Amino acid sequence: MKRLTIMFISLCMCLIPLGLNPVSGEPDYTDSDYWYNKCTGTIKKEDQDSCKAYQDYVSSQTSDLESRKKELQKQYDAIKADLESYAAQIDAYQVQIEDYQAQINAKEAEIAAKQTEINNKQAEIEAKQVEINNKQIEIENKQVEIDAKQAEIDATQNDIDTIKDKVKTRMSSSQSSMRINKYLDILMGAGSFEQFLRIILGLNAISVYDQNTMNELIDLMEKLNAQMAELETVKAELEAVKAQMEVVKAEMEAAKEEMEAAKGQMIIQEASLIAVQDDLYAKQYEVGLIEQAAKEREAEYRASIAQIASDISSKNALMTELANAGILEEIQSGSGTVTTNGWTYPVPGAHRSAGTWAYASGYEHLGYDFAAGVGSAIYAVGNGVVLSSANGCATYGNLGNMCGYQFGGAYGGGNQVHYLVVVDGSLYGIAAYHMQLNSPIAAGTVVSAGTQIGRVGSSGNSSGPHCHIEIIYLGSGSNFSHYAQTWNGDLAFGAGWQGNNRKCDHGYGAPCRIRPESIFGY
Repeated sequence: MKRLTIMFISLCMCLIPLGLNPVSGEPDYTDSDYWYNKCTGTIKKEDQDSCKAYQDYVSSQTSDLESRKKELQKQYDAIKADLESYAAQIDAYQVQIEDYQAQINAKEAEIAAKQTEINNKQAEIEAKQVEINNKQIEIENKQVEIDAKQAEIDATQNDIDTIKDKVKTRMSSSQSSMRINKYLDILMGAGSFEQFLRIILGLNAISVYDQNTMNELIDLMEKLNAQMAELETVKAELEAVKAQMEVVKAEMEAAKEEMEAAKGQMIIQEASLIAVQDDLYAKQYEVGLIEQAAKEREAEYRASIAQIASDISSKNALMTELANAGILEEIQSGSGTVTTNGWTYPVPGAHRSAGTWAYASGYEHLGYDFAAGVGSAIYAVGNGVVLSSANGCATYGNLGNMCGYQFGGAYGGGNQVHYLVVVDGSLYGIAAYHMQLNSPIAAGTVVSAGTQIGRVGSSGNSSGPHCHIEIIYLGSGSNFSHYAQTWNGDLAFGAGWQGNNRKCDHGYGAPCRIRPESIFGY
């Protein structure tokens, strides 16, 4: 089993050097494998105190996530200044994050299993309590039965004593001879029913009346013996029920101990889960900071050089040639070979990995990220012409990679295409970033809606394969030809970059940035 990290694993870049020194006089709880195995499953009686102390230790070591985030935030300037080296750790972090997530899933499953075990034990205890209550009622009923039997015996004994007194009185008054009195003494002193029977049968001087009385006495003594036997039987049954109840009580106590042990184990698992979750969140937070730093630096670079430095005049000349050939006017008027109206989806099958206007972290994001596999086709969203194309960056970049500007594109955009389109009579500038190497379509190419302009990559400042699309509204489509021929190389098409940009839904007119979600959905 993998060691569950109790405290935050030291970051590979030593952002937060943490250490734990065992308190003097206390056991060394840092060997989490040892203590986890010792304090899960059936806990030995002699280990209960030490396992309770370990539970307390784990709880006390649960990190303060907010404090750790603040420590990371303090390192933000260093991250931004040395972005490439920090960004290089992202892949390693992702492996750790996946490992943490696997641990969390396993811990949550263990906790759920323990909760089920606890619930089952609780149900067992409740069932045992019902059984004990039933046994108690049975004992009480047996006691009532015993009391009734004892009352019957007492009544029978009273009848016997009454008849004995009557017989003794009568015989004493009717027999005066010493001989008969002697028999009477012998008869009344009989120690058992059998002895009494032998004596009474041998007395010939007893009258018929006395004989009937003696028979009644014999019947009562038989009844008494039967009642006493029944009493002993009920008493034995009572003792058996009491013994059964003691067994059930012992079983219930054992179930309670098992439930308490399960609760203790669940406490350890929950504390371990919290520790792993904190590690996961800290890593994710640090990744978010690196991504934010990368985007900020990219924005700063883009803002500092708003125009491409490579051969604007030659691009304008190329547009003029297209205009002279009447091609730009055909696109402008919609009289070309393809007259598709409306927007064409740029990356079929892709999903939105980041939206406009902000990342999940809150940092500004000016486009729609269409996430798809490397090599997936990217299509033109409308009829138009390619103004600029940058190619030469490796297909896979990384956060902080500013490739793109050296090939005539935007900083960090990797392999990219900027093109002008007319859709439903309006003019738009479109930017598509992070393409696969050697896939961007060439500048000066006339495109129709659905023409392939490149393939998905992860070039430049990117953490995974996607195509980042930006859309800038430029006014009426009647200005298409003029705009193409006089474009000044501004890759933001006059709408600005982070911190200084114009958003159409914030009230700005052309040029302004349109939220692609309003066109392509979420």
